[in-house]
Amino acid sequence: MPTVDDILEHIGEFNFFQKQTFFLLALMSVAFTPVYVGIVFLAFTPDHRCLSPGAAELGRRCGWSAAEELNYTVPGPGPAGDAFPRQCRSYAVDWNQSALGCVDPLAGLAANRSHLPLGPCLHGWAYDTPGSSIVTEFNLVCANSWMLDLFQSAVNVGFFIGSVGIGYLADRFGRKLCLLVTILINTASGVLMAVSPNYTWVLIFRLIQGLVSKAGWLIGYIQITEFVGRSYRRTVGIVYQVAFTVGLLLLAGVAYVLPHWRWLQFTVTLPNICFLLYYWCIPESPRWLISQSKNAKAMRILKYIAKKNGKSLPASLQSLRPDEEVDEKLNPSFLDLIRTPQIRKHTLILMYNWFTSSVLYQGLIMHMGLAGSNIYLDFFYSALVEFPAAIIIILTIDRIGRRYPWATSNIVAGAACLASVFIPEGILVSLSAPQCVTSVASSHPSWSTGLPISGMSSHWWFLLWLAWLLGDWCCCSRRPKGRLCLRLLMKLKTCRGRELKSSIQVGANSVASWKRKKKKKNMRLNLYLIPSIEIKSHELKDRKIQTKEQ
Repeated sequence: MPTVDDILEHIGEFNFFQKQTFFLLALMSVAFTPVYVGIVFLAFTPDHRCLSPGAAELGRRCGWSAAEELNYTVPGPGPAGDAFPRQCRSYAVDWNQSALGCVDPLAGLAANRSHLPLGPCLHGWAYDTPGSSIVTEFNLVCANSWMLDLFQSAVNVGFFIGSVGIGYLADRFGRKLCLLVTILINTASGVLMAVSPNYTWVLIFRLIQGLVSKAGWLIGYIQITEFVGRSYRRTVGIVYQVAFTVGLLLLAGVAYVLPHWRWLQFTVTLPNICFLLYYWCIPESPRWLISQSKNAKAMRILKYIAKKNGKSLPASLQSLRPDEEVDEKLNPSFLDLIRTPQIRKHTLILMYNWFTSSVLYQGLIMHMGLAGSNIYLDFFYSALVEFPAAIIIILTIDRIGRRYPWATSNIVAGAACLASVFIPEGILVSLSAPQCVTSVASSHPSWSTGLPISGMSSHWWFLLWLAWLLGDWCCCSRRPKGRLCLRLLMKLKTCRGRELKSSIQVGANSVASWKRKKKKKNMRLNLYLIPSIEIKSHELKDRKIQTKEQ
């Protein structure tokens, strides 16, 4: 009895149908880019300063230029060039008083401006940018900067959960149904995020996008590798990743044309609605149908593929069997990935590699613009260097195997990151770490469970990010909230350049008070329980004696 691979050898392993399906699914890989790295443009943080209506009015009255107004009214940088005082503090001065002149107005208040008191930004911030971002609209700077990190953490929480669940769902309900559902939810949440009235709703819809977007991308990857023949799986898997790189180039161009985040979000999300047409364009995976003992449906799809490829299906290939013989319908499980020592070892190695690659890749790509002056060109150049990496992989993976390119790329990436530590400031260096993509497709149902689980591990780093966010939130609170914050603050001496003696004292007193209350509660509980335990033990003894007498 032939397998799917045997039939594909006769009807075409990568002919018209597979090329058409690959092109359609590759478009989804392109559309996934704005969700994965969209924070670079959606939430960029421009140079900013405290907004002071009184200082602005004085500048208009005196006819100051923009440079003069900054020089007279904005604090200078802190020690060692720290931008925090300049961006997050303002002079605690009444700019409406008549004693202030137009030439160095603060000279009459203090001989040295560093002696003037500084206060928080009470009237918001002024941003030096022609466009807008989530940061500028919701003022996610200074004490609220942790909310920007929470925004990116939310999408990674979604990636994490979605990657865990989508493999099981795709094996249970089919690739096609899960693909269409993720497309619909991703489109709806993306559009709703573009029209959200406040930060909370933006965060919620971004989390929903994370839940389904990475899941849909993984399903597309699985589906295309299941439609092609054995000899083409590695190539389509690599080129599917290249489509993501094409999305990086397009995103840089669209973001340059649309500098306002709401229009950008709406523009990159709306095309996803066209992917719902895949209901009529892409059939269910015949390999999944066979694993679910639906051989008749699988055979109809294979005949359709043969017709699209202009081939005929021989009569000897009219019956099907799975690539691996089974007696009953297989039920995949996460435990399949750790059931044997060899599989467990491979799973852990791949999870660790996805984790390190994701930390490195997102750390480099999401901090574009920090080293250079033009965020759009920096992002564009960083995307271009991924094409040579893909070409190198395609040329080497069939000749020297997977392990050597994989190991070499990781070593080169690590060496490049270490070398960047010793590069002097002011020199812009673009470092690229080629990622070795291995496509090991199998008709076993755990294939679509193992890939998402390995991909899920690439988002473990968001847990570290959330831990850092907790510390930052505790520091920004005027009065620490919660025992966890109090214990954390007791370990710190300063926070954002401010002394934490008062916070530490509050924390110490609160923890000590909590311990005393807990101790008293335990003592009362013991006084109540001990007599009752003794009474119950006597009752049990009496019952045993009565039973023996009877």
